[in-house]
Amino acid sequence: MQNSFELFCFLKNQGYLKNPPHKLWWPNAGSFEVVIGAILVQNTRWEKAFEVINRLKMQGLLNLHSLADISAENLQAFMKDLGFFRQKSQRIVVLCNNILSDFGDFENFCAKASREWLLSQKGIGNETCDSILCYGALREEMVADNYTYKLLKSYGYELEGYDELKEWLVCGLLENYSKVCEIYGYEIPINELYARFHGKIVEFCKEHRV
Repeated sequence: MQNSFELFCFLKNQGYLKNPPHKLWWPNAGSFEVVIGAILVQNTRWEKAFEVINRLKMQGLLNLHSLADISAENLQAFMKDLGFFRQKSQRIVVLCNNILSDFGDFENFCAKASREWLLSQKGIGNETCDSILCYGALREEMVADNYTYKLLKSYGYELEGYDELKEWLVCGLLENYSKVCEIYGYEIPINELYARFHGKIVEFCKEHRV
């Protein structure tokens, strides 16, 4: 496998994505829910994180203002079956307050928040940052994760660090963008391409236990 375009073609030919919950793969992409989900899913199975999201929805708490106003201690009550639930509850409350303070609302955050701003927030690393930007703010940011690292390692790649892994994923797609559009049959937006490509990788790795 010479580049990420070849990986993309392989996954597409294998039928991925398979019945995604959203066109962009992540459930409710383009919504504030993604910000919270990206934090909850850290070192946690997605199914467990999704249970917490549903609990917050049922209580009318899954919005920026409610999570900025709630205490971390009260938020923990919805999250006790998650790993690191105390840290996550504190970081969610602080992040929501910082979004309100610096951007005013979620829409303005999506339009103006920089990658540097997100990475300066406690508990937000590269993968979480790019997940929020790609799936929440619908930006042209490719997500690289441990699934990607393990998959490429199985093909003999030894890429050092997140930035190198992300660059490998992006370069092959952009260099062959016209071919990607031919495969899809339309000029696919870069954000959609990145979102779906990451989803293909995750689905394949989960199904094949990579």
